[in-house]
Amino acid sequence: MPTEPVLPTTEAVPGRRWRVLSIGLLGFASGLPLALSLSTLQAWFTTAGMSLKTIGWITLISQAYVFKFLWAPLLDRLPLPFLGRRRGWILLMQLLCGAALISMSFYTPQGAATTIAFLGVLLAFASATQDIAYDAHRTDLLPPAERGWGTAFSQGGYRLGMLVSGALALILADHLGWAWVYRLMGALMLGSMLVTVSSPDAPGERPTRSFAEAVVQPFADFFTRYGKVALAWLALMVLYKLSDAFALSLSTTFLLRVPQFSLTQLGAINKTFGLIAGLLGALAGGWVVTRMRLFPALLALGVAQALVNLGYIWLVHSGPDIYALATVVGLENFFSGLGSTAFVVLVTGLCNMRFSATQYALLSSLSAVGRVFLGPLSAWLVPQVGWSTFFVITVLSAIPGLLLVIVLRHAIHRVELAQPH
Repeated sequence: MPTEPVLPTTEAVPGRRWRVLSIGLLGFASGLPLALSLSTLQAWFTTAGMSLKTIGWITLISQAYVFKFLWAPLLDRLPLPFLGRRRGWILLMQLLCGAALISMSFYTPQGAATTIAFLGVLLAFASATQDIAYDAHRTDLLPPAERGWGTAFSQGGYRLGMLVSGALALILADHLGWAWVYRLMGALMLGSMLVTVSSPDAPGERPTRSFAEAVVQPFADFFTRYGKVALAWLALMVLYKLSDAFALSLSTTFLLRVPQFSLTQLGAINKTFGLIAGLLGALAGGWVVTRMRLFPALLALGVAQALVNLGYIWLVHSGPDIYALATVVGLENFFSGLGSTAFVVLVTGLCNMRFSATQYALLSSLSAVGRVFLGPLSAWLVPQVGWSTFFVITVLSAIPGLLLVIVLRHAIHRVELAQPH
């Protein structure tokens, strides 16, 4: 197995530490809006008594995460006139996210579901665009020797942001109501702009020279560099996290209606314990990818993150048992965090720094397909087969992605050893 890479000595350690830490802090801002347009919004609609069909369809408001690669070239081509090539876009999108969240707080699902959905679409668009700029910023900023720990801090910050907008939001909703939850989250999103202003820029940032270069060359470069395996890489982006996304597509509604946990229990145990376990998993993933080849890491962690979905069958029969909940979601989030860190290291290695915004957006968009589009399918499938069989199906859905990892094992090894493009 490879030894841990030696970090460059050309820069002082404090500067290197701030570079990695800033990536983690920006990861927090990137992760904060996601739950507010997905699981937390799902909880809001569930407690408002909306139908399972409506809740399934409301998951589609996050389609921006799937199609963000369509406007990613604009971020490569058109830097804003402040804060450099990436941070200007991050700052603007944080402002839009905060405004959308505060606006959502003035409506209710019973009286204005369509308006909330529209604002949710705006929130998802701004959040997805922030992700484009942030992912590109991280890809540009971190040298290869720092990608393992930088990715771990990124994943850790991202999950911490989801902890606040998931766990804390649900607990506060039980005591303050949903309106104040969304106002507080909006204020926190606006406060994250201070981090963006004080974070470092990547060295040698250069926008693409023409619109054709921004739109055409990122895709041409990807298919030229990877040739026959390019389509296989794109398929892997969709399939690797599919089992995870399938199980989680209606998990909040499941936990509220089947074991019948309260919002406070869901926030304190499912979200808090689960996301802390995910944070530990992400940090452990940083350690794993510095000491283990990427192929066996992706394969082993892919198997593990699929099998833990079987734990949800326990919750079908357990009732509101908080110990069962803590065990299931702790294991699920820990192995998901491990798998996500290895997966992000792979995605980062596949990108050309000249087109990092567009190429990373394309790859991460494909990985979001399951998370966004499986909601309506799950809402149709559950009444047909029941919750227990549904979770078995989610485990089986991991098989195509795992087989593809095996097929691409040599290509994964080459990406792992390649120098930045």
